[in-house]
Parts: sequence; C-alpha cells; structure tokens
Amino acid sequence: MPAERVNEVIEVFPPCCRHCNHRFPGRGPKPAVEGEPRKHQVTELPPIKAHITEYQCQRAFCPECGKATQAALPKEAVGNFGPELTALIAYLTVVCRMPRRVVLELIGQVLGIQLSLGSVQNSWEEASEAVAEPCAELERQLPNQPVVNSDETGYRTNGEKRWLWAMVAPGFVFYKIASSRGAEVLVQLLGVAFAGILCSDRCPSYLKYHKGAGQFCWAHFKRNVLGALEIAKTNDAERFCRDLLALHARLFRLWHRFRDGPGVRYGPIDRQQLILKSIPLEKKFFELADCYADSGDKDVRNLATALLTHFERFFAFLDQEGVEPTNNSAERALRCAVQWRKISFGSRSAQGEVAVARLLTVARTCQMQGQTSLRYLSAAIRSHRSTQPAPPLLIASTA
Repeated sequence: MPAERVNEVIEVFPPCCRHCNHRFPGRGPKPAVEGEPRKHQVTELPPIKAHITEYQCQRAFCPECGKATQAALPKEAVGNFGPELTALIAYLTVVCRMPRRVVLELIGQVLGIQLSLGSVQNSWEEASEAVAEPCAELERQLPNQPVVNSDETGYRTNGEKRWLWAMVAPGFVFYKIASSRGAEVLVQLLGVAFAGILCSDRCPSYLKYHKGAGQFCWAHFKRNVLGALEIAKTNDAERFCRDLLALHARLFRLWHRFRDGPGVRYGPIDRQQLILKSIPLEKKFFELADCYADSGDKDVRNLATALLTHFERFFAFLDQEGVEPTNNSAERALRCAVQWRKISFGSRSAQGEVAVARLLTVARTCQMQGQTSLRYLSAAIRSHRSTQPAPPLLIASTA
C-alpha cells in the first residue's frame, strides 16, 4: 500500500551486528542506518462496533399559549437502521448471495447487532425502493442502445414458473422477471422494432420479434454441432460437423487476432483486414451449408438450414463495432442471477420479483462501470430517505 495509506509505522532494528556480534543499544540514540529499509506491511481489522445514535424528540413548551409541541423525527432517521447498515444487508443478500439467516448470523457476530428476518426483509425492500428510478431510467434507455445482448433463464415465484431476462447494453445491465419467455417481453423492453443490433441465441422468441440486424451466438451453434457429432450415425453428420468445426476454428483465430491486439499469435489485424481475410471463410461456410441443406440426416439438415437462413446474423460481428460473435456477456450476467435463484429458491411475491431484478441491475451495472455497489446503495438509500433523487446509474457515455 502507498505510504499515505499506512496508519502506523514501527521501526525494527537488529539486536546486534551479525559480523562482529556488537550489541546495539536497546534504548537511546538509534544506530546509523544504510539504504532503504525492507518494508513489510500487516493489514488488520480494527475492532468493529456498531455506532448507535439516539434521537430524543423533545416536547417544547410554548410561553405564549402554554401548550407543548413535540419535535418530529428527521427524515434521515426514519427506520431503525442507518443507510450504511441497510445497504450492507442488501449487498450481502444480493451481491454476495448470502441467505438471510446467514446475514443475521454475520451481522450479529461481527457487529453485535441482533436482527430478525423481518428486519432483513424490510432493509432489502427499502433498498429496492431507493433504486427504483435509476433502474427505470435504464429500462427507458434500452431501446436507444446500439447493441444489446439478451438471454433468459427459468425462475420461480411461489413455485410458479417465471423467466428472468438479462439485457446487456454497452454501459449497463438490466434485469427483468416476467411470466413469459415470448417475444412480447422483448416488445415491452426494446419497443415494437429495435433499431440496434440484437445479439442472442436462436431462441424462437428472438426470431419472431427482431427482423433487423442481429448477431447469433457462435458458442450456442458450436454446442449444437458438437452434439450432432457426438450422436452422429451417418457419414453426412460426421463430415458436415467436422468440416464446420474446422472452419469455425479458423474464423475465431482471425477474431482473436483482431480482438486481442499486440502479442497475439500470428500478429494483430485491424477491422479491414478482418473483413478481407474472412470473406473466403464466409464463402466456405455458405458452400458447406448449401451442400448439406437437403441431407437425409435431420440434425445436419436443420443446422445447415439455420446457417443458410440466418447467414447475415452469424457474421454481423465482422463489420459491426461493439458486436461480439458470442452471447457470453448475457450468459455471464445470468450466472449471478442463477446462483441467487439456487440459494433463495426464487421469490414469494411480485414485489419480491421487482426487488430481485432491481438489485441485480444495480450490482451488475456497478461492476461493469467500476463502481462500488455497496457505496452506491448507501448513497441511494440516503437520498431516498431525504426525498432526493437517487444518483444515476446511467453514466454519461451511455446516455
């Protein structure tokens, strides 16, 4: 750590000379030193103790009318927990994915504060209310984004089936829990017709909704090809899958040379070189798919037809800035949500669904922007209690 961050410095001197065994005085003037000392830093936690503030609302006596008026509790003091503790409870439950009973144990053992499950839930819901407007602003900005990666996964509310959607834009992530996996959710979030580039897998919802520019995930397609190869029972299946995987490897070698920059194997290339070098590969992909479009093997025929039908959506990443050939960003965004679902077993109410989506949105967006989500939640709760607007989640570059 830098010198200005160090709280205490302790000088350590040798007890004696290791050459002639001359003993240095334990007290008095320090011996002469040579060069810079060898530094060793030890980081320790100070004693953690909750800070408790008592508000005494006095009844002031009026000398004019002889009646007393009791002071109202300040807005910032509403509730039994301050903004920092309330934010910490929300942070531990959503960002750290800790069950509520574990949060109770941690707060009790570390801070010496005895909580109830109800108080944990109240803090969690207040944090959700505090970030309602910033999350709503992100939702309003989704249709205006140049590129959006989307994916969804199953969810449960009181045992009933739900779907948790993740929308990854260049500067933020937005989550929503819906009762459907259909295209109507995309219409609600992205508008009737999305003007940007929608990156996704080949789920029918996306095919039904989006007729414009898009990018299909090569990772999903590769898994489909590997699956067909694993159960291959015909020569068509083996030849098609092996040839396609070989072309896929060559295509991604080009992509890594473009994306990874200096130091990459075979040397870096720019966008124009990427486009020119990929043209022969695109032709080979098309010829391969066209050759097997009428194959007697159903799996091969379906894969070849998908490649032919949506050919442009497989190669949009080559000439479109900000577009990746895979949907990994949306899948990574869903991973934390899946972990939360497995720990919490879903939600119990519609209000709980909204809270989960909002707090996941805050956590993942802060991570993407290099912010501290705990600090943001504290500031948002403090603003909420004083009826002030919460800090925006949407940074200037994405507005």
